[in-house]
Amino acid sequence: MDPVWAVGLMTGTVLDGNIDVALVRTDGETVQEFGPWILAPYPPDIRPVLAQALADAAAWQFSGPDPAIFRQAEDALTRAQSAAVTQFLAECGLSPADIAVIGFHGQTVLHRPPQPGRIGDTRQLGDGALMAAMTGIDVVHDFRTADVRAGGQGAPLSASYHAALLRSLGAPASTAVLNLGGVANLTWRGTDGSLAAFDTGPANAPINDWVERATGNGMDREGALAFAGQVDEARLARLLDHPFFTAAYPKSLDRFSFQADMAEGLSLEDGAATLTAFTAAAVGRGLDLLPQRPTRLIVCGGGRKNPAILQALRIRAGVETIMAEEAGWRGDAIEAECFAFLAVRTLRGLPISFPNTTGVPTVMTGGTLSRRAVA
Repeated sequence: MDPVWAVGLMTGTVLDGNIDVALVRTDGETVQEFGPWILAPYPPDIRPVLAQALADAAAWQFSGPDPAIFRQAEDALTRAQSAAVTQFLAECGLSPADIAVIGFHGQTVLHRPPQPGRIGDTRQLGDGALMAAMTGIDVVHDFRTADVRAGGQGAPLSASYHAALLRSLGAPASTAVLNLGGVANLTWRGTDGSLAAFDTGPANAPINDWVERATGNGMDREGALAFAGQVDEARLARLLDHPFFTAAYPKSLDRFSFQADMAEGLSLEDGAATLTAFTAAAVGRGLDLLPQRPTRLIVCGGGRKNPAILQALRIRAGVETIMAEEAGWRGDAIEAECFAFLAVRTLRGLPISFPNTTGVPTVMTGGTLSRRAVA
């Protein structure tokens, strides 16, 4: 298959109010060209609906009928993201006919990793058929369900894209990719091309929730609060005793697996410092599990903009960090680019899940294709 232009869409669980929209030209194995990308703001009335969907999902826990808010949130976010794609293409001077496919991740509202004797479950809101109808472009969506139904973790799915980026750099096995979103996930590529990927622990989610609860601000901007606080080392040690950190990979987390109340009773600053240190130390535990411990991490995701996290990674994970931009990547666009890449892999019937990344029994394809209407 010749390389094609694909649009990728991503909205994270931290609800930063943006739709990540990125354009790449790819054959699903290599990236031939990076097109434009934007952070398109959601209409202001959507964030409260998504926040309520997350809250209702946390109470629902896959038991009983869907919460009523799901339908409202799914329709609203699909329409908003479809409009963002249409406007994005118009601004780029492109038409729907120029685009082979949209990779539409949707909004994760709940993710339950598998347990011994019980398969997991996962839920992303997003109506691929509606988006295909609104944009006039084929849409691949629901990337995670097939993996989970096969016994996999359903996450992370970024390994094949991160591996393609690492190959393009000729990066050695001593360099890995760390994505800091609501949750932190790691991708490592061995010298023989083997892959390992897994969630290492929380990242921005508990820090953001802790700060928002106290101040109304959605994040610890520039890590100022963490830098002003002191880490509660005894509490940090207790948090790191959680069995997740010594469990073998593949493994994954929900956005709410580790919550802001881990810092309950601490001052605002000490809580931010402790949660930041926890994120970094958990990454270090994850690095220890790999066949070869990386000495350098290329850091992407919103957490790379928090200098307190980056400093903590150097101190508590014992690893050098470089920003995605220093590697020639677009740090804010990588997750959206990833789903454009995965959508093309789906079109080609290439696998997106692997035993050492999500824990599926064998490599497998995934994603659901919704075709555009043809007159």
